[in-house]
Amino acid sequence: MRIKWLGLASFLITTDNGIRIVTDPYQTGGELAYGEIRESADIVTVSHDHFDHNNVSVIQGNPRVLKKPGQFEVKGIGFQGIASLHDDVGGRARGKNTIFCFDVDGMRVCHFGDLGHELRDEHISGIGSVDIILLPVGGVYTIDAKIATMICEQIKPKMVIPMHYRDGKCNFPVATVDDFLKDKENVRRLDTSHIEIQKEELPGTTEIVVLKSAL
Repeated sequence: MRIKWLGLASFLITTDNGIRIVTDPYQTGGELAYGEIRESADIVTVSHDHFDHNNVSVIQGNPRVLKKPGQFEVKGIGFQGIASLHDDVGGRARGKNTIFCFDVDGMRVCHFGDLGHELRDEHISGIGSVDIILLPVGGVYTIDAKIATMICEQIKPKMVIPMHYRDGKCNFPVATVDDFLKDKENVRRLDTSHIEIQKEELPGTTEIVVLKSAL
């Protein structure tokens, strides 16, 4: 499996047999200075209907779009959408959010979208045992570094890839990734936008991998 960070909460995940999944495609402009997404995909997941996460029209290839809770199977890949919220006031501020978990090349990946609150027992149960999490850490619009750290301790993934933080191309009034990385062990900063992972290569203890945005 290959995971490429396009920017913000958008990733291109390519399976070993070439199936392409794009998460939360953004609309560039304003406070988002990432380049426009020009990828094709078989499947697109949308955690919520905000402009910086639901720009499905830019994705080529007539993909199947998943944007609600439930169980789905597309191209032989099982997806689980888990209902959550974009804020910590019952959705009254920013509405709903869907966490998407899916099984790729023998590994379980979980994209948290714009999660805005601590996990409840039903979320932890629904997510289950997971290998790789794509986790917002910037705060303000999503969970902050403290809650993100708590989730890592609850879920105990093999790998964490941070997203949705201020990095020079995202100029939202949110924190940089450094707040999340402070005092963390097993941190790997890559000078690239992608990482290739095989199940047998997953670390024994949780590793944080920081990617550079591709766009």
